[in-house]
Amino acid sequence: QVQLVESGGGLVQPGGSLRLSCAASGDYFSTYLMGWYRQAPGKQRELVATITRSGDTKHADSLKGRFTISRDNTTVYLQMNSLQFEDTAVYYCHSAICVGCEGDWGQGTQVTVSS
Repeated sequence: QVQLVESGGGLVQPGGSLRLSCAASGDYFSTYLMGWYRQAPGKQRELVATITRSGDTKHADSLKGRFTISRDNTTVYLQMNSLQFEDTAVYYCHSAICVGCEGDWGQGTQVTVSS
């Protein structure tokens, strides 16, 4: 099992930027695949981006060019630029031993885009 601690959320104006961080501790092998998901009010949780330990990334098509995932060993980051109202959501960190595995979730961090 992996413990995931997220940070970096908050309130930002449209067009602004935020950088989320998620530090993992626990089972090293369970951090092969790390990623970010988000859930807006009244909507299902959706994939934002994932990254493997070797650096292979996958970003949601709708977010390419604005959001960038990166990692440093067992810490994963999400750089979010040109934030829009519709980016408002709770952002969750995820870690798994393989693609498609259930894995572990962080507690979530709120991102609110508002003027």
